[in-house]
Amino acid sequence: MNAIRKKRFWASCFCLMAIFFLLVTLQVVVELEDNYSSFVGTDFSIDRLPLPRKDDHDWALFHEESPKNNYKLFQSPTITLFNHTATFSRHSHLPLTTQYLESIEALKSLRYVISLPKKNSLRKRLAPLVYVQSDCDPPSDRDTYVKELMAHIEVDSYGDCLHNRDLPEHLRNPASMESDVFYKILAQYKFVLAFENAVCEDYITEKLWRPLKLGVVPVYFGSPSIEDWLPSNKSAILVTGFSHPKDLAQYIKSLDKDDKEYETYLEWKLKGDVSNQRLLAAVKERTWGVQDIMKDNYIDAFECMVCNRIWENIHQQAKGLLPKRWNAEASHLSCPKPQAFVFSTPNMENTALQEMWIPSFEQSKREARALRQLVERNRNFTAQEFWTLVFRD
Repeated sequence: MNAIRKKRFWASCFCLMAIFFLLVTLQVVVELEDNYSSFVGTDFSIDRLPLPRKDDHDWALFHEESPKNNYKLFQSPTITLFNHTATFSRHSHLPLTTQYLESIEALKSLRYVISLPKKNSLRKRLAPLVYVQSDCDPPSDRDTYVKELMAHIEVDSYGDCLHNRDLPEHLRNPASMESDVFYKILAQYKFVLAFENAVCEDYITEKLWRPLKLGVVPVYFGSPSIEDWLPSNKSAILVTGFSHPKDLAQYIKSLDKDDKEYETYLEWKLKGDVSNQRLLAAVKERTWGVQDIMKDNYIDAFECMVCNRIWENIHQQAKGLLPKRWNAEASHLSCPKPQAFVFSTPNMENTALQEMWIPSFEQSKREARALRQLVERNRNFTAQEFWTLVFRD
């Protein structure tokens, strides 16, 4: 009987401890939720803002995607409303610049590399350049450039944009873009046209990392600061280094015929020598992982970072000390106005850039100013009030 009572006693103790732990956890969660709100950039909406906003109520923004999904976030009056940020910018509180690169080892890997003699042999049926895009006419206006480039050099285009070559039917689903079979097709080429959908500092996607992993030379257009992130000083060809697509085509043709010069772009890969200290440090020091079960993903890492900051401030205030204030800066999410390539002429047909992206960017400035004004008023507002302010003369 005593043994049974002891078991019941300890069971009751464990139950009470569990309830106490749950109550403490719930109290912590409630306190944290009372002190901050988290927003995902693509889903950011003016009608979901927690107003009125208390002085100690922090706003956290997670936005890793292209600016075309929500341009007003990239304007200073909007981004500086937030206290904590996780964006592709190196300047954000949790930089996601390397979000599409799983590891340095993946860059060094020779798994998909095809020898140059084999690539030269494949040139009998393949173009020197490959282009794979199905998101046509984005803010970077990449299709305009590639279309002109095609007039001066052969390009195999497998995607919906400027399509001229078919993938095997089982690879036409976008989900297959990360398959081994697709990788092996791209690896056969000497050069990949790696054009981002938008031009922003530190906005770097799989467009760059994929060819580097496959042992193909990327012909890159996108982030103006790309040289800060390349694995070596000579690992990619930058479109901005050429005044016209015709000049780029001539350079590609010369490399296609000169094995020794072409291989200088792959020397880092074949030697496994990633010499960029900024890139090495960024991957080593990040608190999150990509396809790494041993690390948190970047969403969880951001939530933990913000929670830790808020909890530390709660403790500070409990001690009668002033809390630390965190504030986003314009550099945490900043992109220039979309613009046409310099070779484009005023007589060119209207493009999505001229008809949609530039007007959208200009309107986002007005939206950002209106949003700032309404938030600083610190009370709820209607969509009608917002749009009236946006379009007010």
